[in-house]
Amino acid sequence: MGSFSGTFYIGMTGSLRKRVFEHKFHRIDGFTDRYDVERLLYWESFDEVARAINREKQLKGWQRSKKIVLIESLNPHWLDLARDWYPWMTTPGESRGPSTPQELHFVKFPLRSG
Repeated sequence: MGSFSGTFYIGMTGSLRKRVFEHKFHRIDGFTDRYDVERLLYWESFDEVARAINREKQLKGWQRSKKIVLIESLNPHWLDLARDWYPWMTTPGESRGPSTPQELHFVKFPLRSG
């Protein structure tokens, strides 16, 4: 996942839609809330939890430039891949005040293989 300020977040979950919702609408205090990480920019999926954990650790060890190449290989325009998932909700972060986009950011969640 990513923020407009350029912050990346990599994590894994058993429920991508639920976890993205929690980040988009600031339902969890912590890193992603503090840095306004609200956009799903890339994801992978695995059948085995151990493989997902290993991939998460691998990606977290990469340099930022390599993460950007990975995101842009599947999402060259840095679109929020979850932008249409919650049409009944208000704009992400709205209750916390408007955020000023500065630059695109990356955030990764469930890992998609293939």
